[in-house]
Amino acid sequence: MMIKAGLSRFLVLTAAVALTGCGALGSPRPHSGAGKAADPPSSASAAPHAPSGTSGAPTSGSGHEDGSPPSAPAAFPGAYRRWGLDRPLAPPPRPPAVKPPPAAIWPPTPGLPTVIRRVATTDRVVFLTLDDGIEKDPAFVDQARDLGLPFTQFLEDEVIGDHYDYFGRLRELGNRIGNHTLTHPKLAGQDYDTQLHEICGQQDVLHRSLGLEPRLFRPPYGEYDRTTLRAAAECGLRKVVLWRAEMEPDGLAYRSGDGLRPGDIILAHFRGPDLSKGATMTDMITSLLREIQAQGFTVARLEDYI
Repeated sequence: MMIKAGLSRFLVLTAAVALTGCGALGSPRPHSGAGKAADPPSSASAAPHAPSGTSGAPTSGSGHEDGSPPSAPAAFPGAYRRWGLDRPLAPPPRPPAVKPPPAAIWPPTPGLPTVIRRVATTDRVVFLTLDDGIEKDPAFVDQARDLGLPFTQFLEDEVIGDHYDYFGRLRELGNRIGNHTLTHPKLAGQDYDTQLHEICGQQDVLHRSLGLEPRLFRPPYGEYDRTTLRAAAECGLRKVVLWRAEMEPDGLAYRSGDGLRPGDIILAHFRGPDLSKGATMTDMITSLLREIQAQGFTVARLEDYI
């Protein structure tokens, strides 16, 4: 849904929120402007070469309503060694024929999005989500393609600016995109018009930049109120996706209990060495996948279950 014409009169927020994560306080976030549409992809942003003997072509098909392909590609044989894994990431089970009931954490209300922190499934799967878009490491495109890694991207305009083509390349691999606001503010307690501007404004940007109409929303820092849900519904968003586990530089942290559980949603970020104790984006993903494997899980696509 496109932002209503009257919203264009609202003042664009001029100060970036000095926070790096969605779940915790952190270092200042780089500012790159809000509400900009992406430039057309250039030859420099063409898809990376596939390993020898493979086509490297993105999955075809009409796919999901946001335009992403119907499924993530299979991993290239032996690619796990290139990315520092001891064994391949196990393929997830076949998606359920009937999606399980949402494990709602906000009293379900007709007309408002469902809020979830995990998926009600007994499958030994977890779901990876990547937030913001600060780091745009080309090697991560290679890694995601080589491993056939499924994840959901929740994008924020302020740190992406004119670089939506990078995230479009990840979408071509089968990884869906959700809304994470224009400038990453704490929404809870803000008035309705301010929240509507942040959420619908990012819907507009994603429509202009990538031709998308996302249906999934992640509120910055996981903070929301009923006004947030009303604004999200007005902007065409159907589910608010939170998380139970978060990838930190020293490993996974849990909002409750210890260890992963079937259906857990994991929060990670597009971050580079300056925000990850020197670890690159691909280092972080390798460490995360090792931990997921060690606990006896694999990664499935969130959109196959909700």
